[in-house]
Amino acid sequence: MRSFSYVSAPDVASALTAIGASPNAKFIGGGTNLVDLMREDIETPDTVIDITRLPLTGIEELPGGGVRIGALVRNSHLAADPLIRTRYPMLSQALLSGASGQLRNMATVGGNLLQRTRCAYFYDSAAACNKREPGSGCDAIGGFNRNLGVLGVSESCIATNPSDMCVALAALDAIVEVESVRGTRRIPLADFHRLPGSTPHVETALAADELITAVELPALPVAAKSRYRKVRDRSSYAFALVSVAAALDVRDGMVSEVRLALGGVATKPWRAYEAERILLGAPAGEESYQRAAAAELSAAVGRPENEFKIELARRAIVATLRALDGSVA
Repeated sequence: MRSFSYVSAPDVASALTAIGASPNAKFIGGGTNLVDLMREDIETPDTVIDITRLPLTGIEELPGGGVRIGALVRNSHLAADPLIRTRYPMLSQALLSGASGQLRNMATVGGNLLQRTRCAYFYDSAAACNKREPGSGCDAIGGFNRNLGVLGVSESCIATNPSDMCVALAALDAIVEVESVRGTRRIPLADFHRLPGSTPHVETALAADELITAVELPALPVAAKSRYRKVRDRSSYAFALVSVAAALDVRDGMVSEVRLALGGVATKPWRAYEAERILLGAPAGEESYQRAAAAELSAAVGRPENEFKIELARRAIVATLRALDGSVA
């Protein structure tokens, strides 16, 4: 690990001043991903700004029924919060399915939003990786890609976003609040993470001098009946092969409201807009669920080692929707 300067920020203004003073600085909260990347010389900041003392640890109910979550709320704390468990159970379930208990006790909401891919070629300095070294190529495309993406991929990158939390946030229409010396911005979660295109090293809409301060969840009654399903190689401490965050409201046998997002299969948390479009107003049941899942996955690009994810995702979507409509336990 290279040497770096360390700055402890007592308040948001100090943190923003510190990030503005260094062209190559990084904020650190829980540090569960950043420290690993620094050890591998993938992240090489000149300055590390400790923001753990900032007053960004609250979870508060908003007047309209939504919830505001501070960027430094720990994942374990958020998963256990009564407001989240009651109004947004898919988010609580997603958080509890991620990493280990020890990591959830350290990881923060803001850090989770910014965690980087677990693609093996990204971590291997001997491999070509456009995300790590722009223009070098992508060894994953013709290499070992069983765990990599089939949606939102490009000729430059097929690496998946690893977050469970962000899949639920995508389904919930979350808003990310960020702050800089220029003021405050509110970025829809759907626009926060970027598709790789020809610039996979540009992963989010966050500017270099901006700090995530909060995530807001809108009042969303359908979210009270929601579920997060994660399919993985082992039951704990494993990233998703496929995950589904879904909320469903059925009235008089018809789908009156639906939210659906996918993880483990895409280069960003994937909101399944096409599947939602087909389901809304359709009869609740197997035929509609199958049709919606197939339509959403029609653009998927599989490779010999990860093509199985397309069928696995289809089955996971249908099974999750069945569970929500009461067809199965």
